[in-house]
Amino acid sequence: MSTVISIMLAVSNADEAVAWYKQALGATELWNVGGVAGLEIAGAAFFVGEPENNGWESPQKLGITSARVEVFCEDPDSFVKQAVAAGAKGDHDKVRDHEVPWGVHRQGGFIDPFGHIWLVGDASPLRRYNG
Repeated sequence: MSTVISIMLAVSNADEAVAWYKQALGATELWNVGGVAGLEIAGAAFFVGEPENNGWESPQKLGITSARVEVFCEDPDSFVKQAVAAGAKGDHDKVRDHEVPWGVHRQGGFIDPFGHIWLVGDASPLRRYNG
């Protein structure tokens, strides 16, 4: 088995979050144990959970985001547009071309209704760059 790193987003209502991520981002529910659920978008797994005084908290309670989610897909414009149409705030970081050492990278983002920042790009910078 290879190593996988994922994220669990703190939300005040897991059922509401699951419903939104399914509708807005096309997420598929892998499992749900009430208060914690596993989801995936095009094979990329992530989790949502309701904090229970166990050392982490939702952005809604903190008043500031507690995570920034990075997504890499073929069409960041459509991904962001779909989220904004479902109620995400799309004025955080408009999708645009960025000049980076490995070439042009198209990226932008939104803030979901639960306070998490999502940045969506067209090519993953998670590869070694030898420039």
